[in-house]
Amino acid sequence: MNTTTASSRQYFLDWLRILAFGLLVPYHVGMYYVSWDWHVKSASASDFIEPLMILTSPWRLGLLFLVGGAAARHLLGKGQGFVGSRTKRLLIPLIFGMFVIVPPQPFFEVQTKLGYAGSYLDFMDLYVHGYHGFCGKDGKCLDLPTWNHLWFVAYLWVYSLIGWALWRVWPGLADRFERWIGEPRGALFTLLALALPLMAARQLVSLFPSTHNLTWDWYNHAQYGYLFLLGLLGAHSALWTLMQQWRRWALGLALLAWAVLIGYFKAYDQVEPPQALRLLMRCVWGGLEWWAITAACGFARQWLNFDHAWRRWLTPAIFCVYILHQTVIVLLTRLLLPLALPAVAEGLLLIVLTFALCLLGYVLVRRVPLLRDLLGISAGRPHGGAAAPTMRASSS
Repeated sequence: MNTTTASSRQYFLDWLRILAFGLLVPYHVGMYYVSWDWHVKSASASDFIEPLMILTSPWRLGLLFLVGGAAARHLLGKGQGFVGSRTKRLLIPLIFGMFVIVPPQPFFEVQTKLGYAGSYLDFMDLYVHGYHGFCGKDGKCLDLPTWNHLWFVAYLWVYSLIGWALWRVWPGLADRFERWIGEPRGALFTLLALALPLMAARQLVSLFPSTHNLTWDWYNHAQYGYLFLLGLLGAHSALWTLMQQWRRWALGLALLAWAVLIGYFKAYDQVEPPQALRLLMRCVWGGLEWWAITAACGFARQWLNFDHAWRRWLTPAIFCVYILHQTVIVLLTRLLLPLALPAVAEGLLLIVLTFALCLLGYVLVRRVPLLRDLLGISAGRPHGGAAAPTMRASSS
């Protein structure tokens, strides 16, 4: 269905945001079962589902920053109050989350990894006083307090303020970008030129490994800052039309890049790859990130550009689900541990229970003003979604 309403509201951006945030639940459940480091680990952890995790790992958060940039453009268009509204929606839930929602994650992490035997109250005393003595054998220490999965909220708030400042200093930049991207463009521009910044950003990964430390995380700033800016400037442009036009090619390239990366990781699992090949595969990773985002946006604009009661209900709910979900997953793993369920059954149960409990949490707090603000639930109609930016580009 490719329905464009009379108001030309870009409903597909709401659907993308819902689906991208929703994807984080199975992904973080998967982190419990893979060999990669995470807060708590299953006894059944292996590399079995890692290829599936790599399919979404390069692009799922980048998509959220792109959509976040487009949402910021809509809010900037409203005029006054941008900084205050972004702070209320992002910074307040971040601070609340760091001191109320997140702490069970590092608590169980130090219990299971370092054998910490203190109570939760003992741990919280260390947490709020910035204790840095929880260190592993590799010498890495846990920084407390921490924002863990809420790093996304911190980055989005900072990028939003940078976008606001850019808007004030250079008010005509978006119009210039819209004219530029609205010129006749083809596959080479859409699938390669717009991917080059992400390919270049990936080259920084060895110098600046992903740490989610806001002041020293330049690889992530390079990729996510670019995508946020692209969404900010391109929200009213022909960018979405190009993505829709080349969505099938983008999907094919993304799947091809994924297959190449899986082969590369398997071939060089135990040996060091040649440096030239390593740099090339980083370009492939950056390409996968862009092509998957292009395919997601293109297919969403083609098939999800319509309103629905579910969209109106889920749009204000999904950010609350995001804030709660990782702590809920960690707590559920501890509750299910005595049952010794098979990994597949346990994993599916974790996904279902996490969605159910997080949505229940939203239902319980959405009508309580203080709790609503603390969990980032937008005010207004109980089931209303934030308006998407209007569209000047023609729909195809």
